[in-house]
Order: sequence, then C-alpha cells, then structure tokens
Amino acid sequence: MTDFSTTTLNSQDFEPESKLKELTLTNLRKQRLGSWHSEREHDKFPSAPSRIVSRMSTSQDQNKNNDEERLSEMTHAYKSLLKEVGEDVNRQGLVKTPERAAKALLFFTKGYEEKISDVLNDAIFDEDHDEMVIVKDIEMFSMCEHHLVPFIGKVSIGYLPNKRVIGLSKMARVVEIFSRRLQVQERLTKQIAVALTEAIQPAGVGVVIEATHMCMVMRGVQKSNSRTITSTMLGVFREDPKTREEFLTLIRH
Repeated sequence: MTDFSTTTLNSQDFEPESKLKELTLTNLRKQRLGSWHSEREHDKFPSAPSRIVSRMSTSQDQNKNNDEERLSEMTHAYKSLLKEVGEDVNRQGLVKTPERAAKALLFFTKGYEEKISDVLNDAIFDEDHDEMVIVKDIEMFSMCEHHLVPFIGKVSIGYLPNKRVIGLSKMARVVEIFSRRLQVQERLTKQIAVALTEAIQPAGVGVVIEATHMCMVMRGVQKSNSRTITSTMLGVFREDPKTREEFLTLIRH
C-alpha cells in the first residue's frame, strides 16, 4: 500500500498543469472576444438568408392580418344581412352563422388567389404522343356572379398534343381554379380552354360543361330539370369537323 503521507510534491510538478490552465483561459478569452465581434457584425450586417426569412415573416404577418381584417368585415356584412331579413342574430342557431358564411364564401372564391402557372409548371412533359387525350366528367362547383347562388355540373376536356402533355390531375386543377370564382358558365368554359392552350400549345383543345344553375331552380322560372351546356373549341377542334365529332362522341360514352 502506498503511503501518501510520505509523498513529496514540489512546484515543478505543477508547471505543466499551470501552463495548460493558462493556455486554456487564453483560448477561451479569444473565443469569447471573437464570438462577441461576430455577433456585433451579424447585428450590423445580417446575412442574406436572415434578411429573406425576415421579409418572409413580415409578409406572412401582413397577409395574416389582411385575412383576419377581411374575415371580420365580411362577418359584419353577413350579420347586417341577417338583420335586414328580419332575423335575430343573437339567437343560438345564428350566433356563429355570419362568421361561418364568411369563411364559406372565401372558400367558394379561393380561385382568385391561385395562379395557373403555379399549378402547371412542374407537370408539363415532353412526349411524342399525337392522339387525343380526354378527361371527362370532372366535377365542378361554382358561384353565379349574377345572384351569388351555385351552379353545379361536370366538365369534359380534350386536347390533341403537340410534342407536350400535361399531368392528368392538373386538368382538374385548372377547372378548380377558374370555377372557384364568381362566374358565368360561358366564360368559365373559355377560360379553361385558353389556359390549356397557353400552357402546352397543343394542336387543339375542346371543353364542354354541363351544369344545373340554382338561379333557375330556386328562383325565377324554377325549372329543376333544366341543364345548361356550353362548349369552346380551339385549333383543330374548331377547324376540323371530324376531330370535333370524335371528341364529342367520346365524352358522351
């Protein structure tokens, strides 16, 4: 067993440790000083990513505030409408109705905030296919701009590719963007056809919409079985009767 009481330690034994501590303290001081300078520089000249994130955060906050303000104004407007038709806006069933109605209308018209380019840019492909492509019976819900009541139906789209094709689901997305706005069926039909033509430059495009309009069912003439059919034909679909007839025959089956 070692007798620690007889062990002799002199000052030389501590020199290496003392030097090590001194070096360590010196390095720490340098690191802290360097960190302090770095923070000061960062505060004065934020990096590009920091500036971008800051601007994005500010923009998002502004958009959020705008959305909240818009929702508040629309809620107040719906409350006024309910009062004008003779309702008690404070009764249990109607207390939250103005806000719910405002949110619903914002959803019905969300197409105003969407861009075709954002939807299509990643879904256009080079393809050596020159036969007709058709997506039919795409469900469509829109709002009549004349009476602010719905019209509901189905959309059929066909195009003749010209070295490029589009993702099939994107055709339905195009319908969604334009139908989620205040619309008339005639304009909606043409907007869909023109958007596809501009996106992929096909040899031709055909669009047919068949819909039931609540402004004819719930009010006015009140004809519940009436349906409205509109079509837009561009390119060879307009110029070539055989191509047009092929498209119309295929969407009927």
